[in-house]
Amino acid sequence: MFSDRADAGRRLASKLASLHGSDVVVLGLPRGGVPVAFEVATELGAPLDVIVVRKLGLPYQPELAMGAIGEGGVRIINDEVVRSAWVRPDVIDGVERRERRELSRQAERFRAGRPRINLAGRTVVVVDDGIATGSTARAACQVARGQGAARVILAVPVAPAGSARDLRDSCDDVTCVQCPASFGSVGQWYADFAPVSDATVAELLRQAARAAQARAERAAR
Repeated sequence: MFSDRADAGRRLASKLASLHGSDVVVLGLPRGGVPVAFEVATELGAPLDVIVVRKLGLPYQPELAMGAIGEGGVRIINDEVVRSAWVRPDVIDGVERRERRELSRQAERFRAGRPRINLAGRTVVVVDDGIATGSTARAACQVARGQGAARVILAVPVAPAGSARDLRDSCDDVTCVQCPASFGSVGQWYADFAPVSDATVAELLRQAARAAQARAERAAR
């Protein structure tokens, strides 16, 4: 069990230590993935950005994802969930419109006017605090690839063994601290799994941007 997301991030970073000093960008999934990604970026000495992806939840059971959307028009649909829940296309479109509005709001709020970090030709580490169905992580990897990443690594503290295997077709590698065969929910693997606010995400991104600027100034001396 992880004590909190910061602990999970430090333990995850230790498994990614070989990337230290390489041309790597760390992308955190908001909200809960950003505190984890902040620790990974700090340990690797890498820039941190947010990758905004929104889950498409069933209208009557929002926690169950029928897909996900991301920046750049990425749309992932879980056909199995849609078929089993008898969800009409117009219902999916309605949920997507609502979530795209929130996606745009979050991107503006989190970056606070800073430009998106250029991913072209770089190694990208997509970080979340855990994986359940994997639809959001899959969309995030596709967004990173669509923005020009040369290599995409999905890194999480905990995920079901089956989900980790299934996601390998969406990225170049999957790094996971814990891949239990018996998996209930992401939160059960954390002693402290308190919600993460927009303000916390924005502040961590500001801190990371200042750290990246300081590293650039030292390198230029």
